[in-house]
Amino acid sequence: MKGPAGTLYVDDGGVGGLPVVFVHSSAGSTKHWAAQLSHLRETRRALALDLRGHGQSEVPTEGAISVEDFAADVAAVVDGLKLERFVLVGHSLGGAVCTAYAAAHPSRVAGLLLLDPASDGRLIPEEQAQGLMAVLGTEAWLPVVEEYWAPMLAPSRPEVREQVLGGLRATAQVAVRSGLGSLLTFDPVSALRRYPGPKLSVVTAHNEGPDAYQIRVPELPFKKVEPVTGHWVQLDAPAWVNSVLDGFLASVR
Repeated sequence: MKGPAGTLYVDDGGVGGLPVVFVHSSAGSTKHWAAQLSHLRETRRALALDLRGHGQSEVPTEGAISVEDFAADVAAVVDGLKLERFVLVGHSLGGAVCTAYAAAHPSRVAGLLLLDPASDGRLIPEEQAQGLMAVLGTEAWLPVVEEYWAPMLAPSRPEVREQVLGGLRATAQVAVRSGLGSLLTFDPVSALRRYPGPKLSVVTAHNEGPDAYQIRVPELPFKKVEPVTGHWVQLDAPAWVNSVLDGFLASVR
């Protein structure tokens, strides 16, 4: 589909029910949602998109990308497909993107499910944030990100680690740098409070610090991941995520 900054890839299928739209993490893709798409399409329409610069979507040629820019990709897809009302599900960076979209278009979003969403990057000290962005602009960016992700992938099965790191290596440097950098300035607190609809954050043990969404916004309902998983919960425990998804959808009108 045509997006604000180039062609966007969309995996769309299923019929009936309230549609569900999935948004992946930094260096992720629609493939991260394969188990959820297959599960939901038995009873309803479900789709996932590759954000600009990710997966099979076009890589931007210039400029930084903000969380709001990524949210504009979601807007282009749901508008292009003429989806009037739908549930948004976002993982990590995708959680921030879905939150930004829901805040800007609350009447369109029937429910907001955040799967181990990104933390509030504004709490990272300025000097540390600048150092991270500087390194991500050099040839050392890939090993730096791999090292940063290692603890979050430690509990994962080898095939999950291979999928996630393979996706990272296949993603353009500009997309990874912009995706991670966009989280340093995004305000999830105001965005979450602007969206009044049903919402739930599902968090791992890696996501319980002072910068976590459920800590920053105490009124945000949250659920801890029960199986031992890494950050990529939908890949580590697809059946458990599907069960949580079913429960959330059952509560959404």
